[in-house]
Amino acid sequence: MAPAAQTERETMTDPTGEFFDELGSKKHEPMLRKASGVLSFDITDGTSTAHWSVVVKKGDVSVSRAHDEADCTVTTDRPLFDAIVKGEKNAMAAILRGEVAIQGDPELLVLFQRVFAGPAESIRRRDLAVAGRSS
Repeated sequence: MAPAAQTERETMTDPTGEFFDELGSKKHEPMLRKASGVLSFDITDGTSTAHWSVVVKKGDVSVSRAHDEADCTVTTDRPLFDAIVKGEKNAMAAILRGEVAIQGDPELLVLFQRVFAGPAESIRRRDLAVAGRSS
């Protein structure tokens, strides 16, 4: 591999991998305190599929690359999932458009979507609304 190509490849990011790595390293996610179950994420990229399994028990979280039985299975392509974890696309809107397939318990995914980044403007408006209610 040419040095320039190698440098370019090394600087490319993997938002999906980074999302699952960060989630797994937290061990506890307060936004999932009402959630318990196993979510399986099948992320397709051309002809290959990457699997992540997320076990949630009232906010305690573990992440693995196993392809185990799940209460909810989410299937989509890598570019869309990358955009979801970066806050560029909304997971529920993508489901309604048929861009994300789910099997199993949709309530678990609804609870889980709280850990996806939201667009900066949406987060700002939510924070302002919450601050206005507490005044």
